[in-house]
Amino acid sequence: MERLFAVDIGNTNITFGVFEDEHLRATARVSTDPSRTSDEVSLMIAGLLQARGIEPRVLDSVTMCSVVPSMTKTVEDSIRDLTEIDPLVVGPGVKTGIRVSYDRTQDVGTDRVVDAVAALTLYGKPAIVVDIGTATVFDAINEDGEYIGGAIAPGMRLAAEALYSNTSMLRRVDLTAPEAAIGRSTVASMQSGLVFGYVELIEGMIRRISEELSPDAPGDCTVVATGGLAEAIAPHTDAFDTYDPDLTLHGLRIVSEMNR
Repeated sequence: MERLFAVDIGNTNITFGVFEDEHLRATARVSTDPSRTSDEVSLMIAGLLQARGIEPRVLDSVTMCSVVPSMTKTVEDSIRDLTEIDPLVVGPGVKTGIRVSYDRTQDVGTDRVVDAVAALTLYGKPAIVVDIGTATVFDAINEDGEYIGGAIAPGMRLAAEALYSNTSMLRRVDLTAPEAAIGRSTVASMQSGLVFGYVELIEGMIRRISEELSPDAPGDCTVVATGGLAEAIAPHTDAFDTYDPDLTLHGLRIVSEMNR
């Protein structure tokens, strides 16, 4: 049995997963804090693993992706100290099994590539990945299995914080849907604009991207939702074919297998 430790360093959260072969045995999520030292990160990771009954030294391999360069080496050093394993960090020179057709391939976040790998492998092609987190990110995989780009919009939480920070009368609200689109209070009005507004944004972008990916049969695109805020959107739309909260972790597992 192969035990893989998968690590996704995002702008808001760091997500960890432990696989036993293809089975995702345990996950954990902590806030991304670039001020943490490698010793602090080591203690945090060791505690998270041991709380789930996993000793760091039983791990066989580690694969990481990161969109926070200031955190990458810190986490890498911590994992190396805990496990005596050199992590595989997704980037140039790492096999992913997917061709990236982008004007500047180095500009594509490694999490977007890993998500595309998972969507292509698990759900087929053509496909659209909608990652609803700090940013709302759309990734397109064409019928040839190529990653061809996508779209990026501010995330719901960023939009909510901008409303709160740049107005005098508006407050912070939970990102939950109100009873109706017509809000009868300021809180309900903000929740309507944020949740239902983002539903419309997401549905509209999926429609546009589907038409470009498969002009003759846009309905043939598989739409996969993921990300920390996808749960707030999924109940209010039929645009997603599947919701996979662990898509990035599975992508890291697939990339790890390709590079053994």
